[in-house]
Amino acid sequence: MKYDFDLFVIGAGSGGVRTARMSASRGLKVAIAEYQALGGTCVNVGCVPKKLFVYASEYGHSFDQAKGFGWDIKGQNFNWETLLKNKNREIERLNAIYQNLLEDSGAQIIKGVASITGENSVVINNKTYTAKNILIATGGKPYIPDFPGNNFVVTSNEAFYLNELPKKIVIVGGGYIAVEFAGIFNGLGVETHLVYRGSLFLKGFDCDVRNKLKEEYENHGVKLHFSNLVESIDVNQCKDDEEKYSPGFKYKVKLGQGKEIEADLVMYATGRTPNTKSLCLDNINIQTNSNGTIVVDKFYKTNIASIYAIGDVIGKVELTPVAIAEGMALSNFFATGERTVVDYTNIPTAIFSQPNSASVGLTEEEASKEFANDLDVYRSHFKPMKQTLGGGVTKVFMKLLVARSTDKVIGCHMVGDYAGEIIQGLAVAIKSGATKQDFDSTIGIHPTAAEEFVTMR
Repeated sequence: MKYDFDLFVIGAGSGGVRTARMSASRGLKVAIAEYQALGGTCVNVGCVPKKLFVYASEYGHSFDQAKGFGWDIKGQNFNWETLLKNKNREIERLNAIYQNLLEDSGAQIIKGVASITGENSVVINNKTYTAKNILIATGGKPYIPDFPGNNFVVTSNEAFYLNELPKKIVIVGGGYIAVEFAGIFNGLGVETHLVYRGSLFLKGFDCDVRNKLKEEYENHGVKLHFSNLVESIDVNQCKDDEEKYSPGFKYKVKLGQGKEIEADLVMYATGRTPNTKSLCLDNINIQTNSNGTIVVDKFYKTNIASIYAIGDVIGKVELTPVAIAEGMALSNFFATGERTVVDYTNIPTAIFSQPNSASVGLTEEEASKEFANDLDVYRSHFKPMKQTLGGGVTKVFMKLLVARSTDKVIGCHMVGDYAGEIIQGLAVAIKSGATKQDFDSTIGIHPTAAEEFVTMR
Protein backbone atom coordinates (compact mmCIF):
# COMPACT_ATOMS: atom_id res chain seq x y z
CA MET A 1 0.00 0.00 0.00
CA LYS A 2 1.23 3.51 -0.79
CA TYR A 3 1.14 5.93 2.14
CA ASP A 4 1.39 9.72 2.26
CA PHE A 5 4.30 9.42 4.69
CA ASP A 6 6.70 6.81 5.98
CA LEU A 7 6.36 8.30 9.46
CA PHE A 8 3.82 10.65 11.00
CA VAL A 9 4.92 12.12 14.35
CA ILE A 10 2.30 13.63 16.66
CA GLY A 11 3.92 16.14 19.01
CA ALA A 12 6.90 18.43 18.36
CA GLY A 13 8.57 18.20 21.75
CA SER A 14 12.13 17.03 22.29
CA GLY A 15 11.48 13.35 21.53
CA GLY A 16 9.17 13.95 18.59
CA VAL A 17 11.42 16.52 16.92
CA ARG A 18 14.50 14.33 17.30
CA THR A 19 12.75 11.29 15.82
CA ALA A 20 11.25 13.30 12.97
CA ARG A 21 14.35 15.13 11.86
CA MET A 22 16.72 12.16 12.23
CA SER A 23 14.32 9.92 10.29
CA ALA A 24 13.83 12.55 7.59
CA SER A 25 17.57 13.19 7.30
CA ARG A 26 18.01 9.47 6.57
CA GLY A 27 15.67 9.57 3.62
CA LEU A 28 12.24 8.85 5.08
CA LYS A 29 9.22 10.97 4.19
CA VAL A 30 8.17 12.44 7.52
CA ALA A 31 5.42 14.72 8.83
CA ILE A 32 5.20 16.16 12.32
CA ALA A 33 2.05 17.69 13.81
CA GLU A 34 1.94 20.29 16.58
CA TYR A 35 -0.79 22.67 17.67
CA GLN A 36 1.36 24.74 20.02
CA ALA A 37 4.85 26.23 19.79
CA LEU A 38 7.62 23.93 18.59
CA GLY A 39 9.88 22.45 21.26
CA GLY A 40 7.24 21.06 23.61
CA THR A 41 7.16 21.46 27.36
CA CYS A 42 10.93 21.63 27.84
CA VAL A 43 11.52 24.61 25.56
CA ASN A 44 8.31 26.55 26.20
CA VAL A 45 7.06 25.88 29.74
CA GLY A 46 9.67 23.59 31.29
CA CYS A 47 13.41 23.12 31.52
CA VAL A 48 14.56 26.18 29.57
CA PRO A 49 12.41 28.99 31.04
CA LYS A 50 12.66 27.35 34.48
CA LYS A 51 16.45 27.48 34.39
CA LEU A 52 16.36 31.11 33.22
CA PHE A 53 14.09 31.93 36.18
CA VAL A 54 16.46 30.09 38.52
CA TYR A 55 19.37 32.19 37.25
CA ALA A 56 17.34 35.36 37.85
CA SER A 57 16.40 34.36 41.38
CA GLU A 58 19.98 33.45 42.35
CA TYR A 59 21.19 37.02 41.88
CA GLY A 60 19.58 38.12 45.12
CA HIS A 61 21.75 35.68 47.07
CA SER A 62 24.82 36.70 45.09
CA PHE A 63 24.27 40.40 45.83
CA ASP A 64 24.16 39.61 49.54
CA GLN A 65 27.47 37.74 49.33
CA ALA A 66 29.13 40.43 47.21
CA LYS A 67 29.49 42.81 50.16
CA GLY A 68 32.07 40.56 51.80
CA PHE A 69 34.20 40.72 48.66
CA GLY A 70 34.26 44.52 48.60
CA TRP A 71 31.33 45.26 46.32
CA ASP A 72 29.02 48.06 47.39
CA ILE A 73 25.85 47.32 45.43
CA LYS A 74 23.17 49.93 45.88
CA GLY A 75 19.72 50.39 44.41
CA GLN A 76 18.93 46.74 43.80
CA ASN A 77 15.64 46.65 41.93
CA PHE A 78 14.14 43.62 40.23
CA ASN A 79 11.89 44.14 37.19
CA TRP A 80 9.64 41.15 36.49
CA GLU A 81 8.53 42.54 33.12
CA THR A 82 12.12 42.71 31.91
CA LEU A 83 12.75 39.09 32.86
CA LEU A 84 9.55 37.98 31.12
CA LYS A 85 10.32 39.93 27.97
CA ASN A 86 13.86 38.59 27.71
CA LYS A 87 12.73 35.05 28.52
CA ASN A 88 10.06 35.19 25.81
CA ARG A 89 12.58 36.44 23.28
CA GLU A 90 14.88 33.51 24.04
CA ILE A 91 12.03 31.00 23.75
CA GLU A 92 11.02 32.48 20.39
CA ARG A 93 14.62 32.12 19.24
CA LEU A 94 14.60 28.45 20.20
CA ASN A 95 11.21 27.92 18.51
CA ALA A 96 12.75 29.23 15.29
CA ILE A 97 15.75 26.92 15.66
CA TYR A 98 13.47 23.90 16.05
CA GLN A 99 11.56 24.95 12.93
CA ASN A 100 14.78 25.32 10.95
CA LEU A 101 16.06 21.94 12.13
CA LEU A 102 12.87 20.22 11.01
CA GLU A 103 12.63 22.03 7.69
CA ASP A 104 16.32 21.51 6.90
CA SER A 105 15.94 17.78 7.53
CA GLY A 106 13.06 17.60 5.06
CA ALA A 107 10.30 16.90 7.59
CA GLN A 108 6.94 18.55 6.88
CA ILE A 109 5.45 20.56 9.77
CA ILE A 110 1.66 20.51 10.02
CA LYS A 111 0.05 22.89 12.51
CA GLY A 112 -3.07 21.65 14.28
CA VAL A 113 -4.54 19.05 16.63
CA ALA A 114 -4.10 15.49 15.41
CA SER A 115 -6.37 12.51 16.06
CA ILE A 116 -5.64 8.89 15.21
CA THR A 117 -8.42 7.38 13.11
CA GLY A 118 -6.85 4.08 12.11
CA GLU A 119 -3.75 1.93 12.30
CA ASN A 120 -2.20 4.01 9.53
CA SER A 121 -4.28 7.19 9.46
CA VAL A 122 -4.32 10.55 11.20
CA VAL A 123 -6.79 13.43 10.87
CA ILE A 124 -5.66 17.01 11.37
CA ASN A 125 -7.57 20.16 10.37
CA ASN A 126 -10.27 17.89 8.86
CA LYS A 127 -7.76 16.35 6.47
CA THR A 128 -6.73 12.69 6.57
CA TYR A 129 -3.09 11.63 6.20
CA THR A 130 -1.83 8.06 5.91
CA ALA A 131 1.50 6.77 7.19
CA LYS A 132 3.34 3.48 7.36
CA ASN A 133 4.15 4.23 11.01
CA ILE A 134 2.71 6.69 13.52
CA LEU A 135 4.61 7.99 16.55
CA ILE A 136 2.86 9.47 19.58
CA ALA A 137 5.12 11.97 21.36
CA THR A 138 2.55 14.29 22.92
CA GLY A 139 4.12 14.52 26.39
CA GLY A 140 2.19 15.48 29.50
CA LYS A 141 0.35 18.37 31.09
CA PRO A 142 -0.06 19.65 34.68
CA TYR A 143 -2.64 17.93 36.84
CA ILE A 144 -4.92 19.89 39.21
CA PRO A 145 -7.05 17.84 41.63
CA ASP A 146 -10.73 18.54 42.08
CA PHE A 147 -11.55 20.68 45.14
CA PRO A 148 -13.55 23.86 45.89
CA GLY A 149 -11.76 26.81 44.32
CA ASN A 150 -9.39 24.85 42.07
CA ASN A 151 -10.35 27.20 39.22
CA PHE A 152 -8.40 29.98 40.95
CA VAL A 153 -5.01 28.24 40.83
CA VAL A 154 -2.27 28.38 38.23
CA THR A 155 0.21 25.70 37.17
CA SER A 156 3.81 25.92 36.04
CA ASN A 157 2.50 26.66 32.54
CA GLU A 158 0.91 29.94 33.62
CA ALA A 159 3.69 30.79 36.10
CA PHE A 160 6.00 31.50 33.16
CA TYR A 161 3.64 34.20 31.86
CA LEU A 162 2.34 36.03 34.95
CA ASN A 163 1.49 39.68 34.36
CA GLU A 164 3.00 40.65 37.69
CA LEU A 165 5.12 39.11 40.43
CA PRO A 166 3.08 38.26 43.54
CA LYS A 167 4.12 39.48 46.96
CA LYS A 168 3.00 36.22 48.56
CA ILE A 169 2.52 32.79 47.00
CA VAL A 170 1.31 29.37 48.09
CA ILE A 171 2.80 26.49 46.10
CA VAL A 172 1.14 23.09 46.50
CA GLY A 173 3.12 19.95 45.75
CA GLY A 174 6.19 18.02 46.81
CA GLY A 175 7.95 17.10 43.59
CA TYR A 176 10.88 18.78 41.91
CA ILE A 177 8.67 21.30 40.07
CA ALA A 178 7.14 22.55 43.32
CA VAL A 179 10.53 22.69 45.02
CA GLU A 180 12.19 24.51 42.13
CA PHE A 181 9.47 27.14 41.91
CA ALA A 182 9.55 27.64 45.67
CA GLY A 183 13.24 28.46 45.31
CA ILE A 184 12.58 30.75 42.34
CA PHE A 185 9.85 32.83 43.97
CA ASN A 186 11.68 32.96 47.29
CA GLY A 187 14.85 34.13 45.54
CA LEU A 188 12.88 36.89 43.81
CA GLY A 189 11.73 38.24 47.16
CA VAL A 190 8.27 36.68 47.27
CA GLU A 191 6.99 35.37 50.62
CA THR A 192 6.78 31.70 49.74
CA HIS A 193 4.72 28.94 51.36
CA LEU A 194 5.07 25.33 50.23
CA VAL A 195 2.23 22.95 51.13
CA TYR A 196 2.67 19.19 50.74
CA ARG A 197 0.50 16.30 51.88
CA GLY A 198 3.50 14.12 52.81
CA SER A 199 5.82 14.42 55.78
CA LEU A 200 8.79 15.40 53.56
CA PHE A 201 9.01 16.55 49.94
CA LEU A 202 10.89 14.95 47.02
CA LYS A 203 9.65 11.41 47.52
CA GLY A 204 11.86 8.95 45.66
CA PHE A 205 15.03 10.99 46.05
CA ASP A 206 17.79 10.10 48.50
CA CYS A 207 16.80 10.59 52.16
CA ASP A 208 19.79 12.78 53.00
CA VAL A 209 19.16 14.98 49.95
CA ARG A 210 15.54 15.46 50.99
CA ASN A 211 16.44 16.40 54.56
CA LYS A 212 19.30 18.65 53.46
CA LEU A 213 17.03 20.62 51.11
CA LYS A 214 14.40 20.92 53.82
CA GLU A 215 17.04 22.49 56.07
CA GLU A 216 18.26 24.83 53.32
CA TYR A 217 14.77 25.99 52.36
CA GLU A 218 13.89 26.74 55.97
CA ASN A 219 17.17 28.66 56.36
CA HIS A 220 16.32 30.71 53.26
CA GLY A 221 12.91 31.64 54.61
CA VAL A 222 10.61 29.31 52.67
CA LYS A 223 7.70 28.39 54.92
CA LEU A 224 7.08 24.64 54.73
CA HIS A 225 3.69 23.12 55.54
CA PHE A 226 4.14 19.35 55.44
CA SER A 227 1.49 16.72 56.20
CA ASN A 228 -1.13 19.19 55.06
CA LEU A 229 -3.76 19.47 52.35
CA VAL A 230 -5.62 22.36 50.75
CA GLU A 231 -9.30 21.95 51.53
CA SER A 232 -10.57 24.97 49.59
CA ILE A 233 -9.61 28.31 48.06
CA ASP A 234 -11.79 31.39 48.36
CA VAL A 235 -11.41 34.90 46.99
CA ASN A 236 -12.06 37.85 49.32
CA GLN A 237 -12.78 40.21 46.45
CA CYS A 238 -14.10 39.10 43.13
CA LYS A 239 -16.02 40.36 40.14
CA ASP A 240 -19.32 38.66 39.43
CA ASP A 241 -17.92 37.04 36.32
CA GLU A 242 -14.50 36.21 37.76
CA GLU A 243 -13.98 32.46 37.67
CA LYS A 244 -10.22 32.13 37.31
CA TYR A 245 -7.02 33.52 38.78
CA SER A 246 -6.74 37.27 38.38
CA PRO A 247 -3.82 39.48 39.47
CA GLY A 248 -4.65 41.90 42.26
CA PHE A 249 -7.04 39.58 44.09
CA LYS A 250 -6.36 37.95 47.45
CA TYR A 251 -6.86 34.23 47.78
CA LYS A 252 -7.70 32.50 51.06
CA VAL A 253 -6.16 29.06 51.12
CA LYS A 254 -7.80 26.86 53.75
CA LEU A 255 -5.67 24.00 55.01
CA GLY A 256 -6.51 21.23 57.44
CA GLN A 257 -6.82 21.83 61.18
CA GLY A 258 -8.30 25.27 60.61
CA LYS A 259 -5.13 26.83 59.22
CA GLU A 260 -5.55 29.57 56.60
CA ILE A 261 -3.05 31.41 54.39
CA GLU A 262 -3.89 34.55 52.43
CA ALA A 263 -1.88 34.92 49.23
CA ASP A 264 -1.71 36.79 45.92
CA LEU A 265 -1.17 33.59 43.94
CA VAL A 266 -1.73 29.86 44.39
CA MET A 267 0.29 27.52 42.21
CA TYR A 268 -0.29 23.78 41.92
CA ALA A 269 2.53 21.39 41.04
CA THR A 270 0.83 18.14 41.98
CA GLY A 271 1.95 15.92 39.14
CA ARG A 272 1.36 15.61 35.42
CA THR A 273 -0.93 13.51 33.25
CA PRO A 274 -0.35 12.17 29.74
CA ASN A 275 -1.51 14.51 27.00
CA THR A 276 -3.65 12.06 25.02
CA LYS A 277 -7.24 13.34 25.11
CA SER A 278 -7.30 14.72 21.56
CA LEU A 279 -5.68 11.60 20.09
CA CYS A 280 -8.90 9.55 20.35
CA LEU A 281 -6.98 6.41 21.32
CA ASP A 282 -10.24 4.52 21.82
CA ASN A 283 -10.81 4.65 18.06
CA ILE A 284 -8.38 1.79 17.62
CA ASN A 285 -8.17 0.52 21.21
CA ILE A 286 -4.58 1.52 21.98
CA GLN A 287 -3.78 0.03 25.36
CA THR A 288 -3.12 2.40 28.27
CA ASN A 289 -2.13 2.00 31.91
CA SER A 290 -4.40 2.95 34.82
CA ASN A 291 -2.77 6.40 34.97
CA GLY A 292 -3.43 7.06 31.29
CA THR A 293 0.10 6.51 30.02
CA ILE A 294 0.44 4.47 26.84
CA VAL A 295 1.61 0.86 27.13
CA VAL A 296 4.64 0.08 24.95
CA ASP A 297 7.13 -2.77 24.69
CA LYS A 298 10.88 -2.30 25.09
CA PHE A 299 11.05 -1.06 21.49
CA TYR A 300 8.31 1.58 22.10
CA LYS A 301 5.68 -0.25 20.05
CA THR A 302 2.09 -0.11 21.26
CA ASN A 303 -0.35 -3.01 20.94
CA ILE A 304 -0.93 -1.73 17.39
CA ALA A 305 2.02 -2.83 15.24
CA SER A 306 2.26 0.41 13.23
CA ILE A 307 1.94 2.82 16.19
CA TYR A 308 4.73 3.75 18.59
CA ALA A 309 5.05 6.10 21.58
CA ILE A 310 7.97 7.72 23.43
CA GLY A 311 8.65 10.37 26.07
CA ASP A 312 6.51 11.46 28.98
CA VAL A 313 3.38 10.00 27.40
CA ILE A 314 4.65 6.46 28.15
CA GLY A 315 5.54 7.32 31.77
CA LYS A 316 8.93 5.62 31.99
CA VAL A 317 11.58 8.21 32.90
CA GLU A 318 10.11 11.66 32.29
CA LEU A 319 13.25 13.60 31.37
CA THR A 320 14.04 15.47 28.16
CA PRO A 321 17.34 13.65 27.43
CA VAL A 322 15.57 10.31 27.90
CA ALA A 323 12.89 11.23 25.34
CA ILE A 324 15.67 12.23 22.93
CA ALA A 325 17.48 8.91 23.49
CA GLU A 326 14.23 7.04 22.84
CA GLY A 327 13.74 9.08 19.68
CA MET A 328 17.25 8.22 18.48
CA ALA A 329 16.60 4.52 19.03
CA LEU A 330 13.33 4.69 17.10
CA SER A 331 14.67 6.78 14.21
CA ASN A 332 17.44 4.23 13.77
CA PHE A 333 14.84 1.46 13.59
CA PHE A 334 12.63 3.32 11.12
CA ALA A 335 15.62 3.96 8.86
CA THR A 336 17.46 0.62 9.11
CA GLY A 337 15.11 -1.92 10.68
CA GLU A 338 17.64 -2.49 13.46
CA ARG A 339 16.05 -2.47 16.92
CA THR A 340 17.91 -0.93 19.84
CA VAL A 341 16.87 -0.23 23.43
CA VAL A 342 17.67 2.63 25.78
CA ASP A 343 19.60 1.78 28.94
CA TYR A 344 17.67 3.34 31.84
CA THR A 345 20.26 2.54 34.51
CA ASN A 346 22.37 5.27 36.10
CA ILE A 347 20.51 8.17 34.52
CA PRO A 348 21.73 11.40 36.16
CA THR A 349 19.18 13.98 37.19
CA ALA A 350 19.17 17.41 38.79
CA ILE A 351 16.79 19.48 40.88
CA PHE A 352 17.37 23.16 40.17
CA SER A 353 16.54 24.02 43.74
CA GLN A 354 18.44 26.63 45.70
CA PRO A 355 21.00 25.32 46.35
CA ASN A 356 21.03 22.89 43.42
CA SER A 357 20.84 19.15 43.92
CA ALA A 358 21.88 16.34 41.58
CA SER A 359 22.12 12.56 41.70
CA VAL A 360 23.17 9.54 39.69
CA GLY A 361 22.74 5.89 40.56
CA LEU A 362 20.93 4.41 43.55
CA THR A 363 19.54 6.21 46.57
CA GLU A 364 20.61 4.93 49.96
CA GLU A 365 17.18 3.36 50.43
CA GLU A 366 17.45 1.50 47.11
CA ALA A 367 21.04 0.45 47.77
CA SER A 368 20.20 -0.82 51.27
CA LYS A 369 17.59 -3.17 49.80
CA GLU A 370 19.74 -4.36 46.90
CA PHE A 371 23.07 -4.66 48.69
CA ALA A 372 21.97 -5.13 52.34
CA ASN A 373 25.16 -5.67 54.38
CA ASP A 374 27.39 -5.04 51.38
CA LEU A 375 27.07 -1.25 51.43
CA ASP A 376 29.44 1.51 52.48
CA VAL A 377 28.14 5.07 52.77
CA TYR A 378 30.42 8.12 52.57
CA ARG A 379 29.14 11.58 53.51
CA SER A 380 30.64 15.05 53.57
CA HIS A 381 29.07 18.26 54.84
CA PHE A 382 31.04 21.51 54.70
CA LYS A 383 30.89 25.28 54.28
CA PRO A 384 31.86 26.32 50.74
CA MET A 385 34.90 28.56 50.37
CA LYS A 386 32.82 31.42 48.94
CA GLN A 387 31.07 31.84 52.27
CA THR A 388 34.29 32.53 54.17
CA LEU A 389 34.01 36.12 52.93
CA GLY A 390 30.50 36.18 51.53
CA GLY A 391 28.78 34.85 54.61
CA GLY A 392 25.62 32.77 54.59
CA VAL A 393 24.38 29.56 56.17
CA THR A 394 24.32 27.24 53.15
CA LYS A 395 26.53 24.16 53.35
CA VAL A 396 27.50 21.70 50.63
CA PHE A 397 26.44 18.08 51.07
CA MET A 398 28.00 15.16 49.18
CA LYS A 399 27.42 11.45 49.36
CA LEU A 400 28.85 8.31 47.78
CA LEU A 401 27.37 4.82 47.98
CA VAL A 402 29.77 1.94 47.40
CA ALA A 403 29.21 -1.82 47.03
CA ARG A 404 31.81 -3.16 49.45
CA SER A 405 32.44 -6.50 47.70
CA THR A 406 33.18 -4.95 44.28
CA ASP A 407 34.27 -1.46 45.42
CA LYS A 408 32.00 -0.03 42.68
CA VAL A 409 30.39 3.36 43.24
CA ILE A 410 26.66 2.72 42.86
CA GLY A 411 25.26 6.10 43.93
CA CYS A 412 26.41 9.69 43.99
CA HIS A 413 24.46 12.66 45.40
CA MET A 414 25.15 16.35 45.95
CA VAL A 415 23.40 19.43 47.27
CA GLY A 416 25.29 22.64 46.54
CA ASP A 417 26.19 25.16 43.86
CA TYR A 418 26.72 23.67 40.39
CA ALA A 419 25.61 20.22 41.56
CA GLY A 420 24.18 19.41 38.13
CA GLU A 421 27.40 20.34 36.36
CA ILE A 422 29.50 18.26 38.77
CA ILE A 423 27.30 15.17 38.81
CA GLN A 424 27.09 15.12 34.99
CA GLY A 425 30.84 14.48 34.90
CA LEU A 426 30.72 11.86 37.63
CA ALA A 427 27.84 10.12 35.85
CA VAL A 428 30.26 9.15 33.07
CA ALA A 429 32.56 7.49 35.62
CA ILE A 430 29.74 5.66 37.38
CA LYS A 431 28.20 4.55 34.07
CA SER A 432 31.62 3.16 33.17
CA GLY A 433 31.83 1.14 36.41
CA ALA A 434 34.27 3.28 38.39
CA THR A 435 35.31 2.02 41.82
CA LYS A 436 35.94 3.92 45.02
CA GLN A 437 39.64 3.25 44.41
CA ASP A 438 39.32 4.99 41.03
CA PHE A 439 37.83 7.99 42.80
CA ASP A 440 40.53 7.92 45.51
CA SER A 441 43.38 7.70 43.00
CA THR A 442 42.09 10.67 41.00
CA ILE A 443 43.83 13.92 41.88
CA GLY A 444 41.42 16.68 42.74
CA ILE A 445 41.23 20.20 41.33
CA HIS A 446 42.02 22.58 44.17
CA PRO A 447 40.34 24.61 45.49
CA THR A 448 36.94 23.34 44.34
CA ALA A 449 33.98 21.78 46.07
CA ALA A 450 34.08 18.91 43.55
CA GLU A 451 37.45 17.69 44.80
CA GLU A 452 35.69 16.44 47.91
CA PHE A 453 34.35 13.54 45.82
CA VAL A 454 37.89 12.20 45.37
CA THR A 455 39.03 12.76 48.95
CA MET A 456 36.15 11.15 50.92
CA ARG A 457 37.32 8.76 53.61
